[in-house]
Amino acid sequence: MVSLIYFHEVFTQNPGNPISEGWYADPEGTVLGDQYWIFPTYSAKYEEQTFFDAFSSIDMIYWQKHSNILDTSAIKWAKQAMWAPSVVQNKDKYYFFFSANDIQRPEREGWDENNPINHSGGIGIAVASNPAGPYKDYLGKPLLSDFYNDAQPIDQFVFKDTDGQWYIIYGGWSHCNIGKLKDDFTGFVEWPDGKLFHEITPEGYVEGPFIFLRNNKYYFMWSEGGWGNDTYKVAYAISDKITGPYTKIGTILESDAEVATGAGHNSVIKSPNSDDYYIVYHRRPIPNEGRDHRVTCVDWLYFNEDGTIKEVKMTFEGVGEER
Repeated sequence: MVSLIYFHEVFTQNPGNPISEGWYADPEGTVLGDQYWIFPTYSAKYEEQTFFDAFSSIDMIYWQKHSNILDTSAIKWAKQAMWAPSVVQNKDKYYFFFSANDIQRPEREGWDENNPINHSGGIGIAVASNPAGPYKDYLGKPLLSDFYNDAQPIDQFVFKDTDGQWYIIYGGWSHCNIGKLKDDFTGFVEWPDGKLFHEITPEGYVEGPFIFLRNNKYYFMWSEGGWGNDTYKVAYAISDKITGPYTKIGTILESDAEVATGAGHNSVIKSPNSDDYYIVYHRRPIPNEGRDHRVTCVDWLYFNEDGTIKEVKMTFEGVGEER
């Protein structure tokens, strides 16, 4: 491990929220090896969302930036709107799942006959031998570009269950699907009924699904409201099975007029060998000057005795202070 003195010299001089300078959204936090990692969307106009940066830390306080670990030069079919990464380790490789092109359908309002970029795309995969990349295209095409249960193929989250099965949970347009991934991530495994995807959409769901396991319970979190305004927020449900059913329990993260607005699209990090949990999310600073002015933040995630989640308190200090 790097000494904390060295960390102070090389990494950010201002620990706290946001974790870095610049506009970043849709952050997925995870533990890879002996480091914490955050993989966010570069928050900008769609035509400028053509690359990904990442951030690593040994203490959840000081973060190192890893620039341009994946971009459209490596993914020939991706032209814009690269967002919502989900990164996992499978054996000795790191797999970077992402959405690209904001794929649409002709019957949707976003369809533009004169702009063919979003006529194709969907969820893709890149692969590297190091979490910091560089990543290269794994399949040479999207893993998923079709529409099942009217879910837009975006905002994917990849989860390995206790039995070793990999799952993908994804979906925009207020629909969320779950599917079983093949062990090598080259495709999907059919459910017993012959379908590739089952819908698990809870009440109020809009996008941004995330699942974690605690005390043998599956916690499903998602974003509600509009991502481009102050109505964005995070709700959750709990189930005994990864497939649900998921019944909404409540909202735990939303705008705070004294701190920030538009808080949402979160993930959760569990500190190894402890019961410490952190919520990683984006929010809009006050005053806000634009739709894409979103920053990535980390705060403590607390639980009640019955396992339900306490309302998240957004802070400027982050997790640097004692609990």
